[in-house]
Amino acid sequence: MSSLYIDRKGTEIKLSGEALVCYENGERVGTIPLAPIERIYLKSDVTVQASLLAKLGERGIGIIFLSGRKNIPTLFLSQPHNDAFRRISQYELAKNEVFCLAFAKKLMLLKLISQKTWLWQASNARPEKKSQLTEKATELDGLIHKIQEQTNLASLRGIEGRAAAVYFTALSIYLPPALRFQGRNRRPPRDPFNAVLSLTYTLIHSEAVLAIYGAGLDPYIGFYHALDFGRESLACDLIEPLRPLIDSWCLGLFRQEVLREEHFSSTQEGCFLGKTGRVQFYKAYESAVGNWRKMLTENSLDVVSLIKQADFISSPQRRESQVQQFSGLYEKQWQQLLEHYYFNQQSMLQDVEFKF
Repeated sequence: MSSLYIDRKGTEIKLSGEALVCYENGERVGTIPLAPIERIYLKSDVTVQASLLAKLGERGIGIIFLSGRKNIPTLFLSQPHNDAFRRISQYELAKNEVFCLAFAKKLMLLKLISQKTWLWQASNARPEKKSQLTEKATELDGLIHKIQEQTNLASLRGIEGRAAAVYFTALSIYLPPALRFQGRNRRPPRDPFNAVLSLTYTLIHSEAVLAIYGAGLDPYIGFYHALDFGRESLACDLIEPLRPLIDSWCLGLFRQEVLREEHFSSTQEGCFLGKTGRVQFYKAYESAVGNWRKMLTENSLDVVSLIKQADFISSPQRRESQVQQFSGLYEKQWQQLLEHYYFNQQSMLQDVEFKF
């Protein structure tokens, strides 16, 4: 076990030695050893003992509270990484427009190439829709070839927006009509597929935040996603190349009937996964998340390696001279560093299997 999911109203969790003890209505219903737990997800009305929170922080076990039907996450974390210079380097790096553009291009190339690969494979899996899906894959390929031509983040975001419209139109063609998917929507999701996408991305976002903190970085300071109050922009950055993999996994939940239409309820507030469906979802998610968690951890550490390789800040005394050296790197030099250290496509995506 690496993650513990507790989604039962009225549950109380207490600490007993090196174990968690769960109570319902004052009655002891289970004991779980702390040793194999890496993180805990709590949903519904769950009470946690203060001494347990302290113990989890001491052990470096993150807690993610999912609030309400929209699963709004709140994270409780252990003490942050001790290397504050690492975060100072990150702040300075986020102000370097040349690096941010090279970084963003790398993210978009990885995401769009994976989306295009999925579309080509999907067209072969669904012969009756081959021509429509092939057309969308060709459109996506044209946008991929325009990425390196972009000279600023604003124009690159325009390419990303056009690619998203093509990709989600293709998904709506591929998915069965029963799922009522007509494109990406959220806050609230209006159909079962969007409901699962939103829940999965909420959990993955929390995983990214934990990985970033573990690497000694600040999740709020990204390089592609702009600063926005309350948004963990670096976590958003790290997730981008994983999105096609996650979308494919969500699709597989329906194709393999892990989730079915009756697991969802729709109201004026949106479409939501019910408790029975959530039980099935959490089981499947825990089986899949290990690979994504590994990618997020490695890519967070790659950002750290990238900063070190750029010979940026290693001590306050060298800060001014190193900023000058750092700022002098050209886009091609950044691209070379990114290719070597960050999101290496061959190593990251070589074992990926899409679900059809």
